[in-house]
Amino acid sequence: MIRIEGIEAFVATAEHGSISAAARQLRLSKSVVSERLAELERSLGARLLHRSTRKLALTEDGSAFLPRAQRITSEIATAAADINERRGTLSGPLRIAAPVTFGRMHLGPAIYPFLKAHPDIQLTLDLDDRRIDVASSGHDAIIRHGPIDDTRLIVWKLAESRRILTASAAYLAEHGTPRTLESLHRHRGIYYTNRGVGDWRFETSEGPVSIRARLALGVNNGDMMRDAAIAGLGLAMLPAFIAGPAVKAGDLVEVSLEAVPAPDFLYMAHAQGREPSAKLRRLIEHLRESFGDPPYWD
Repeated sequence: MIRIEGIEAFVATAEHGSISAAARQLRLSKSVVSERLAELERSLGARLLHRSTRKLALTEDGSAFLPRAQRITSEIATAAADINERRGTLSGPLRIAAPVTFGRMHLGPAIYPFLKAHPDIQLTLDLDDRRIDVASSGHDAIIRHGPIDDTRLIVWKLAESRRILTASAAYLAEHGTPRTLESLHRHRGIYYTNRGVGDWRFETSEGPVSIRARLALGVNNGDMMRDAAIAGLGLAMLPAFIAGPAVKAGDLVEVSLEAVPAPDFLYMAHAQGREPSAKLRRLIEHLRESFGDPPYWD
């Protein structure tokens, strides 16, 4: 008979790279973890791990078995958490992906009190500016700035996100301050590569318009975009939650044009076909309350 304790020992050993690390994670002795691994291999009739004094590696059978073993342990943890949630306790694993700059500046400070209030939640927060495919990545949810047009996702609005066109005072003194949308074509632009050079969108009386400046820098991180604008490389279209402090400090100047940047929003999204857990719904409510309407960074 295959025992869940053996599967948990195998997953922990594979993920942490050693029996010692797995034992610490599971709060067991090394001998108990080794015994459970051996029992699992006997039950399966296959060797899952190559063991030596220096390193531990998965066998071919172990590599094939690991993804399914991870799903099994994850499902059991989720099921146990659901039982606790029915009793009014939020617990269990929760994995979320979010953009780096927003995570560092705003998401972290909002989440820490939530985790302190619910110490049985085991949150893994992956900060990454890439477009994470939540339908296949294994995340419970993603936080994204900007539109989500993936029909496989259920989307929850967290907060409005005003965007502002900014530049350093030195850049504007050298190149002039643009006043019209047409004049932007003559300027240098700092672009967020995850959105591309068509990202400068404005609301006009005739509808939305996209404007392209000459590319000065493309980068997939908001901190670097802000810093490049401060360094005088060009104009940058940035969310207020990134550029606001620099504008207040005088390091950046907000450029006002005949049209305003199109509004954006911060969203939480999870895959269709899976009911969001109570802890995820509670986190969404908490983040909405923490950010405010309008959000505090505006």
